[in-house]
Amino acid sequence: MNQGWLRYLLSAVVLLAAMNFLSCGNQRKLVSIDVHPATFTFFTPDPQSLAVFTALGTYKHPPDTRDITGQVTWKTDNPQVILVNKGVVSPQPGGVCGFGDISASFNEGGNLITGYATVIVNDPTRSICPGGGTTQGVVSVTLAPASDDGSVASAPAGIACPSGPCITQFPVGTTVGLNAVPTAGHTFVGWTGGCTGSQTTCSFTVPTGSTNVTATFN
Repeated sequence: MNQGWLRYLLSAVVLLAAMNFLSCGNQRKLVSIDVHPATFTFFTPDPQSLAVFTALGTYKHPPDTRDITGQVTWKTDNPQVILVNKGVVSPQPGGVCGFGDISASFNEGGNLITGYATVIVNDPTRSICPGGGTTQGVVSVTLAPASDDGSVASAPAGIACPSGPCITQFPVGTTVGLNAVPTAGHTFVGWTGGCTGSQTTCSFTVPTGSTNVTATFN
C-alpha cells in the first residue's frame, strides 16, 4: 500500500470520527433533573434564613451531568410557607410553619423534565408545627423518576402527591396506607424507604421523627 493511499484512509477515519462526535453532540438530550439537597429544614420560620438549592441535569448522547440551576424554572407548591427564587429558598414572611415541595423544570423538546426537593419550616415552640411536641411524625413521599408518571395518595388523607401535599404530619402510632396510581402508559415499579415491595398499596405505623417513602414508576 503506497503512502498516498494510507494518508487517504487515515483522513477518512478521522473525518468519520469527527462526524460521529458532532452528530452525538447535536443530539445531546436532558433525561432527568436532580435537586440538591433533596430535603432541607428551617429550624425557625425566620424569613431572613436562606437555603441554596442546585439543579443537576443528566444528559445522554453523550452521557453527562451539568449544573443547570440558572436554566430551569423554579416553583413551590406551597407559597404560603416558602418562597423560591432561582434556587434560593426562604420561609414566607409572617412566621408560617409547615411543608412545601420545590421543583426545577426544563422543557426538553416538548417534554417537561422536573426534579423535586422538600422544604420544612419548623417552629419547635408550637405544637402544631413540625418539631413541636413529640406526638406528630412527618411522612414524605418522593415520586421517581418524574411526577407525571404517577401519583400517590394516603389514607387517612394528607398526602396527595404531586397535585397536593407530598409531605405532611400524622399522629405517632397512626397506621397510614399509601396507594400508587400510574398514569396511562406507565407502570408502578415499587416502594423504597418507609414502604417496600411492588404492590401498589402499602401501609406502615408512623414513628416519631420522619418517614421518607419513594414510589418509583416506569
